Amino acid sequence: MSGKKLSIPANIAEGFKKKGKADKARFFNIAQGSLEECRYYLILSSDLNYCNSSQLIQQLEEISKLLESYANSILNPNS
Repeated sequence: MSGKKLSIPANIAEGFKKKGKADKARFFNIAQGSLEECRYYLILSSDLNYCNSSQLIQQLEEISKLLESYANSILNPNS
């Protein structure tokens, strides 16, 4: 799972430096996909009784909301 944890901020950083709105949104979408994959692994870990990941899943939900809001503000700056 550590690879996914790294790909989320890496894609956010790469998207941040892109000049076009579409490019920025694309990388934020990729980060969102990695975030969802990470969420799946946390749910699986919990289902297999490896850990209680409910707090981490809540934190991922907050990150997901922030990332979605940021991507929307780039694509729709007047909304």
